[in-house]
Amino acid sequence: MERRVVITGCSAITPIGRSKAEIFHNLMNGISGVKGLKEDGLLSPYIHSKVFGAVDYPIAYDFKRQHRKTMGPVAYYACQVAKEVIEGSGLEQSFVTSGRLGVAFGSTHGSPTVQRGIYKTFFGESRPGVASIGAVDYLKSMVHTTAVNITKMFGITGRVISSCTACTTSSQSIGYGYETVKYGMQDAMLCGGADEYDTTTVAVFDNLLACSTAFNDTPHLTPRPFDAKRDGLVVGEGAGAVMLEEYEFARKRGAPILGEVIGFACNNNGGDLILPNLHGITQTIRLGLKDANIHPDEVDFVSAHATGTKMGDVIEAQAIYEVYGNRPRVVGLKSYMGHTMGSCGAIETIIALYLMGEGVIVPTLNLSEVDERCAMINHVMKVGEYPIRIAAVQNFAFGGVNTSLIIKRWQDN
Repeated sequence: MERRVVITGCSAITPIGRSKAEIFHNLMNGISGVKGLKEDGLLSPYIHSKVFGAVDYPIAYDFKRQHRKTMGPVAYYACQVAKEVIEGSGLEQSFVTSGRLGVAFGSTHGSPTVQRGIYKTFFGESRPGVASIGAVDYLKSMVHTTAVNITKMFGITGRVISSCTACTTSSQSIGYGYETVKYGMQDAMLCGGADEYDTTTVAVFDNLLACSTAFNDTPHLTPRPFDAKRDGLVVGEGAGAVMLEEYEFARKRGAPILGEVIGFACNNNGGDLILPNLHGITQTIRLGLKDANIHPDEVDFVSAHATGTKMGDVIEAQAIYEVYGNRPRVVGLKSYMGHTMGSCGAIETIIALYLMGEGVIVPTLNLSEVDERCAMINHVMKVGEYPIRIAAVQNFAFGGVNTSLIIKRWQDN
């Protein structure tokens, strides 16, 4: 028996703020969170792209030492949004530790700053020796560090899923959490993703010639999804988490319901690991609609992956048009904060919830002249009132991984 899955809590750490009020203000006023790349003296002098979506404000962590000792920066982000989501959902501690709550959370590659220290120990000129590596350094840096640090901090004993599929990490996490609750394997799932700042991440994409370089002196003018002058993505950092619950359980306990997940799909292009694939993306979008059991015309808003790369935006625009035509409004939210990597799907889902709740829509930032190859879809160019009943959140990753989440505005029915 399939069960309805609702969202009862959400929290984000983004380059455009922490709270709903701050994020919403920056979206409504076209304020970018992209800044100059932080200099680290090691890699930054050799990187062509000098822009980054940075979390440049303090976060007041109040974690106990017993929890902090196994956490690198990425786990701090993850545990903070997890803490706020648990508190916001109103779940009692007895439920959190009952085994009926699970975790689906991941990052692109664990904590690169901790990994860098480990590698320098082994391969640096001084080579101080294995003894200098901390006993918990692996726990801080391992790819599933976000998920297991969350379980440790809150005593969560349910199932653990830790996706690590780069740009689809947190959208997969939400999707797998949705399926887990939908098919009765857990009553609730804490889902999301996080990634921390490190120049190694920028260096990877810079080396692939995928990063924006033409706006190094004016960081707020990039990335430029779907724009004729776009020149690549901007790497960013952040975290996002949502609480998913079975509807009847949430209703009976009087939980605050923010929205409903009604569909999810994930597939692979089955070919090139870098280039986007029109057939693969189109198929994922169709599968998401099939899982939601809705017609394409019922989707009002598409949160596009839209990283600002030359071919990625074109292929995505073609896929959106092939399935939806030019009916739904399309926005590239990465234009405000860069590509927050493993956290982007969760952050973009949360922003979609915000827009649904407020009945407004915001434009793709820096979209001044639409590339004629992307002009067939319905781009949002200015802020306006717009009732969103159903939204689609699309994300695509290196490795050919594609995801589509279908989110419905909550109506008490």
